[in-house]
Amino acid sequence: MLTKRIIPCLDIKNGRTVKGVNFVDLKDAGDPVELAKKYAETGADELVFLDISATEERRKTLIELVRKVAETINIPFTVGGGISSLSDVDDLLKNGADKISINSSAVKNPDLINEITAKYGSQCVVVAIDAKQIDGEWIVHLVGGKVPTKLNLFDWAKEVEERGAGEILFTSMNNDGTKNGFANEALCKLAKIVNIPIIASGGAGNEQHFAEAFTEGKSDAALAASVFHFQEIGIPQLKEFLQKQDISVRI
Repeated sequence: MLTKRIIPCLDIKNGRTVKGVNFVDLKDAGDPVELAKKYAETGADELVFLDISATEERRKTLIELVRKVAETINIPFTVGGGISSLSDVDDLLKNGADKISINSSAVKNPDLINEITAKYGSQCVVVAIDAKQIDGEWIVHLVGGKVPTKLNLFDWAKEVEERGAGEILFTSMNNDGTKNGFANEALCKLAKIVNIPIIASGGAGNEQHFAEAFTEGKSDAALAASVFHFQEIGIPQLKEFLQKQDISVRI
């Protein structure tokens, strides 16, 4: 049985880690390099770094900060934000990223997924999908959740897989920052229609929520931010809790 992964997420704005609710009301959560070091030392399986304002501000990801984080950790490192070309990917991989995450740029130019996987392999590409449930339908949003599209979450996820993405990072905008649990129904449906790993994001509030993301949502990994940043849940304790529920994790 494959072990389930626990992934802290560093949402970066102006060089600092931030966290909000439903993608707004951002609060400072600390220095990204210090947080990254702490997570690597306390048992995180991977780390995700998202430069959340890069697309909106039409600039590239903060390369120097990526390099500093990469030098500090020894776990797989995914970087996203403002990536729109193969040269952007090349720069990030040269500066310590193991995987890259694309979101808005993938929707605007789906061929980018094919191009990156052709050059670097599927294992390098995580497609992040931010979606909001509106009148019963999950609608994909861009630019940090600010711009709705006409894309349906499940149709887009299938296309992403067909184009060669290695993983999908699905964030429920409805659940984000609420601490009421992950969008397990949508996650389970995603797991049934695609054959690549799904990372659950949005809504973690307690240890049981992570267990439910794996058992009910059928996720391969669960990502969270504020519960880790503000020491509400410790990763060692979380893994111990999951193990007691017969959920396979790397201790």
